[in-house]
Amino acid sequence: MSEQTLRVTCLKKYFATRRGTVRAVDGVSLSINRGETLALIGESGSGKTTVANTVIGKYVPTEGQILLEGNSIAQLIYKRPKALRQRVQMVFQDPGSSLNPRRTVKQTLGLPLKLYHHESREERKQRMLELLERVELSSEYLTKVSSALSGGEKARIGVARALAAEPTLVILDEPTSALDVSIQAKIINMLLRLQRELTLSYLFITHDLSLMRNVATHAAIMYLGEICETSQKEEFFRNPLHPYTKMLLSSVPVVSREEEAMKPFKTVLKGEIPSPIDLPSGCRFHTRCPERQTHCSEQTCELLEVHTGHWARCHHFSEAPQ
Repeated sequence: MSEQTLRVTCLKKYFATRRGTVRAVDGVSLSINRGETLALIGESGSGKTTVANTVIGKYVPTEGQILLEGNSIAQLIYKRPKALRQRVQMVFQDPGSSLNPRRTVKQTLGLPLKLYHHESREERKQRMLELLERVELSSEYLTKVSSALSGGEKARIGVARALAAEPTLVILDEPTSALDVSIQAKIINMLLRLQRELTLSYLFITHDLSLMRNVATHAAIMYLGEICETSQKEEFFRNPLHPYTKMLLSSVPVVSREEEAMKPFKTVLKGEIPSPIDLPSGCRFHTRCPERQTHCSEQTCELLEVHTGHWARCHHFSEAPQ
């Protein structure tokens, strides 16, 4: 598939506070083709969720352009907000807090169906049954209230609610982080199956590299509001370029000494991520980088295409042939 679902170009989102301006997202560019998954990875505070909230229209960009299937999201927000909400849906980190505990599953799924499709009552009920089947739940769940569901069941209803709008882009914001590992695997397998069946595009926000490896087709690493590396998933694991990426890979948890010995990098991620209000000069990662040189603290660095389709923001590659 080559049809582009999402294209973000030079996106910036700043927030004014009493202490100063928070540069939460600062020049991010990314794209997702139809049927593909882009994993957006980084520590807490890197700007991942701000990117997602700007894409869905919750925040107005400070600068930059967001295109959904070739249409400007800025125009959709003001002229066709309903169309935007229908085409982009979000599955949240904690399914329990995103579902009304007093509503039945029938009420939860019925609202988006009524809002976007104007079907008759019987058509909506039939559609609900189809949605439950897609997320591997029986018709008996229609009468259950959300508070009576398990974590895995709530996650499935959250996905079904997103699918009710028939979106082309689904943003998955740490969708399994609140679940047990065994349940995580089932939810991920379900999401992959739904993507194949419905040709969905996913923006998968996570800090879990092991989980990302099973989901993504492409990966983008964020640090302090910037993309510091992006590539196809296989290239990302085979040949990581940025020192931050290498440190993230070193921190992936393992269960045996043999697995630890197989890690390609042994660098430990040290220090805290700096404040987005008081950003470091030069390269934003230089305060934690084991490979830093003098000019790293003095000169900013652009995102460079080091290999075909593999981009990195690092002075080590500033002289690399393009």
